[in-house]
Amino acid sequence: MKKEEHAISILVRNQPGVLSRVSGVFSSRGYNIKSLCVAETIDPNISRITLTSQAERTFTEKIKKQLDKLIDVVEVSDFTGPDYIHREMMMIGIQLKPESRSEILRAIEMFHCKIITMTTDYYVLEITGTKEENTAVLSHFQLYDVEEINRTGPISVRRNKV
Repeated sequence: MKKEEHAISILVRNQPGVLSRVSGVFSSRGYNIKSLCVAETIDPNISRITLTSQAERTFTEKIKKQLDKLIDVVEVSDFTGPDYIHREMMMIGIQLKPESRSEILRAIEMFHCKIITMTTDYYVLEITGTKEENTAVLSHFQLYDVEEINRTGPISVRRNKV
């Protein structure tokens, strides 16, 4: 069966051990979590876990049934597909050499990167976009001296009000 990337949103009660129990459901069934982001919602008692995993099409219903059995899980939703907007943030630490400085500055402007901090020879950049956009930006900057990278993985919301 063909595997595809799924984006899953899980609303949970903000309790110790919830993330461990949720990830345990995935690992016990042989699914790998590719990306994971957890943050409080408007209600500080509820957090949203947004994760992605490579799996067959029937994955969401199978995993949803297992997650719904966990006491602190409030809601499980599949955020895969065009009805949802996905964005991730990436930070890149890049060494500036005199011979590539102007090219890097043009790329920063072209890709709408935000300079978070800078010295005369080192920039930390923030980039927000889709996974594909961020991958393209990273590929371009890897032509230079990227020293560090960190990506959030995607977070998602519905495109339109339900």
